[in-house]
Amino acid sequence: MPSGRTHDRITLWSLPAVAALTFSLTRSSNLTLLVSGSFLFGGLMFGPDLDIYSCQYQRWGWFKPIWLPYQKNLRHRSLWSHGPLIGTALRILYLTTWIAVFGTLGLAIAEKFGPPGWTWEDVVVGCWRSISEHPIEFSSVYIGLELGAMSHYLSDWGGSAYKRFKKQELKELRSPRSINPRQRKPRIRTSRKSKR
Repeated sequence: MPSGRTHDRITLWSLPAVAALTFSLTRSSNLTLLVSGSFLFGGLMFGPDLDIYSCQYQRWGWFKPIWLPYQKNLRHRSLWSHGPLIGTALRILYLTTWIAVFGTLGLAIAEKFGPPGWTWEDVVVGCWRSISEHPIEFSSVYIGLELGAMSHYLSDWGGSAYKRFKKQELKELRSPRSINPRQRKPRIRTSRKSKR
């Protein structure tokens, strides 16, 4: 399994390829920026290793504690954290829940100090309207986040497969080619019968 620095290098070295591929497919600089930016965020801060004490976890600074319940409830490299599509969707849902909690707290505090000029309904309707009016942009962000996480999955799986291959290769080199004495066919012993 590659180290955190190796994952970071893979993300940074893959960024130009992701940007070029996105632009060649979409011919849109806005969508390219969304995919590339979310790829970078997904690879450096929002990847599968948020389920352990990792570089990605450390980069959250003061917001690190929000990931502690996530770490406590998910086993490292499980389908829920490292699974394609599922892992990213779960992290988005988890972070969205925390944003909603902090947003609700902020709105409650704002209402205590005076009318903020908008209501809870305005916030919910505004968020829903934004999602429904810009589905391509939100899809682009999800694709970028998933590609960032996918670079992580693929390097983990590739690194593990390479280590298994090398371990098997070393095992074969160390084992003698001769047949194990226990595997040899036993001699057939015939008893001599006396003739009468």
